[in-house]
Amino acid sequence: MDTEAVRALFDRQMRREAPADSPGAVVERVGAVVRQTAAPAGGAGPDSEQESDGGWNGVLWSDLDEGSADTAIAEQIRHFTSLGLEFEWKLYSHDAPHDLAGRLAAAGFTPEPPETLMIAEAAGLPTDVAVPEGVRLVAVTDAAGVELMAEVHERAFGTDRTHIRERLLAQLAAAPGSVAAALAMAGDTPVSAARMELPAGTEFAGLWGGGTVPGWRGRGLYRALVAFRTGLAAERGYRYLQVDASSQSRPILRRLGFEELSTTTPYVHTP
Repeated sequence: MDTEAVRALFDRQMRREAPADSPGAVVERVGAVVRQTAAPAGGAGPDSEQESDGGWNGVLWSDLDEGSADTAIAEQIRHFTSLGLEFEWKLYSHDAPHDLAGRLAAAGFTPEPPETLMIAEAAGLPTDVAVPEGVRLVAVTDAAGVELMAEVHERAFGTDRTHIRERLLAQLAAAPGSVAAALAMAGDTPVSAARMELPAGTEFAGLWGGGTVPGWRGRGLYRALVAFRTGLAAERGYRYLQVDASSQSRPILRRLGFEELSTTTPYVHTP
């Protein structure tokens, strides 16, 4: 993989020209900043295949320098604060200026743990990974499947996932081609779940929301759900798979064939 070329393509398609990631969200370019304002209001954005509840609000891309950065930061604070919204500035390690992280911190943003932007070509990834005996992988296509996904996430992450449930239901109803979700079922019990965002007009499918309940971790379900979603992405014509990987998932993804292109740190501002 030509990592510099793929990173430039990612920046253009998934940041600078990014489509909205949920029904009702608005992506707009204001000067040298591209931001998303979501409806309904939500909090901070995705976190290493886990995510906060609600619609995502934040800055996707910027083209700043030392002379323009502070003014642009202040403008985004005014915009989101006027709406009463917490928002995230999704900062990548290759973004300019070099001291943008310090400027965000000085403006009142709080950094969350960094993640690694990992990308792989779908054609080079396995689409069939063995699962434990008695486990089957199934696509989520209706409200009953969404309920099972929410059950997995609540057991895996220990938090209420009401807004994630509502978001996925809205996506399946309003734009079913924009998302694909999957479950690992042990008999009639859901034990792992994940979804994939399929933004229109891009070559990148994004892997999000992976979670496995205690007692089933370390048995290959994460890898199996990556492979399952890889097959779905390839069928729909997506060339690349993208993950904001945590330290736990990064070694697994590297073994599967993903490459590290950058790091990304969520800087969160709360009104």
